[in-house]
Amino acid sequence: MITHPPLREALACSVLEAVQATRAMGRVMLSAAVEGAIHERIGPVGDVLLEDGHVRLAGGAHDALIDLAVVTTAVADRSSRMRDRVLPRIELLDAAGETQFSLIALDGLEPFEAGLAGLVRGAALPEKVRPVTDDTPPTEIAERDAGGRPLHAARASGASIGVDFTRRGLVQSWRGVVADVKPIMGFFNIIQPDFHLHLKAGLVARWERSEEAGQERLEAIGVDGRPIGLVLTGAPTAFAE
Repeated sequence: MITHPPLREALACSVLEAVQATRAMGRVMLSAAVEGAIHERIGPVGDVLLEDGHVRLAGGAHDALIDLAVVTTAVADRSSRMRDRVLPRIELLDAAGETQFSLIALDGLEPFEAGLAGLVRGAALPEKVRPVTDDTPPTEIAERDAGGRPLHAARASGASIGVDFTRRGLVQSWRGVVADVKPIMGFFNIIQPDFHLHLKAGLVARWERSEEAGQERLEAIGVDGRPIGLVLTGAPTAFAE
């Protein structure tokens, strides 16, 4: 009798081993979000290294640091779909069982299962309850919305910039030239082969500017007065409007 793996199962291996398995999965998206900001790196995973209590992802398409003091367990999930495609993922959870971010196998189930083949499996888990779709119309983007201004300036300058994102248990980075900024569905969107940024209109109240090693540093501050975890860096001329 043919048996199929459960849609959702615990992995009884270490977080390091679970992340190392993604090297066999083809194109992988590490997707992390806080409030209305989503930062995604996309492509084959290169090196996965253990560094002083952290797991580092490195290579042409990935640059991330996972804090093992926060991220303690991994779950394999096969229940997510986009239209007719299954998008399996490894979810990385904290000690309370809350998912902090995910590594999504964009090439589907076959390479996903190949990557998991050598890992110790744990118990089957209940399928995750998906949030109800929000039918609220998207926020209208104001012409001078603070969130998009340095992104548009960076695109116009053609300069290479850094876009760093921090959330609990993760720091993820990208550096390159912004080819375009698309205001769609209430978000400012940078969509490039190895990187996506989706920044909700109205989320950023201002950018706090400072200088660091000859680079201008812009930290996004939310409407509640707190940093949202998004930082831009580049030459001062990169963000000149």
